[in-house]
Amino acid sequence: MENYEQLIRQLVDAAMAGAGKTGAGCGAGTCADGSDIPVGVSNRHLHLSQQDLNVLFGSGYELTAIKDLGQPGQFACKETLTVCGPKGAIEKVRVLGPVRSRTQVEILAGDGFKLGVKAPVRQSGDLTGTPGVTLVGPKGSVVLTEGTIVAQRHIHMTPAEAERYGVRDGDVVSIDFDTERGGVMRNVLIRATDTSALECHVDTEEANAFGVSSKSHFRIIK
Repeated sequence: MENYEQLIRQLVDAAMAGAGKTGAGCGAGTCADGSDIPVGVSNRHLHLSQQDLNVLFGSGYELTAIKDLGQPGQFACKETLTVCGPKGAIEKVRVLGPVRSRTQVEILAGDGFKLGVKAPVRQSGDLTGTPGVTLVGPKGSVVLTEGTIVAQRHIHMTPAEAERYGVRDGDVVSIDFDTERGGVMRNVLIRATDTSALECHVDTEEANAFGVSSKSHFRIIK
């Protein structure tokens, strides 16, 4: 009996010691501490091509920046648009700058029910085969044949930072949020480029479900 109780105490002590080590609780995978990675929570928004910007706001129109975003050179704009689908519309959807080669509409999964479109989860720029919507601005409207997505959650970083975290550009990892409603988000894309700033991007639906804010911490599970 004494040997049995001693064995139990040893097992408990070993479990408590292991819980304090980096990587504990990662199962078969390995962990990297992501507590220094800022979290950016994104609402629905749009990126416009110059051609579509001219139609919606007038020829030669330039976007008006009101707030710099986490990624270098990107900014939130004063301009908003109405997004229309087969079943309904969403007003005052924010435009983000600068202009891009193609117009891209990033909605929340729940927005698809209101608009009447089924937007797939895609990486930014991967628009082939995605549904179209109609954009309405103060000077005109644009009918898109494709370009509507739910953005795949992802982490921006430089190649040097990727090496530090033990990941590479294009890797898909999981992240474990240490919040009151926290848990593991899977299928998180690593986007490592020389022009990236360290930041994890999730949308407002994901953030609300996990109780995540800009101050939340997480671990990367590989």
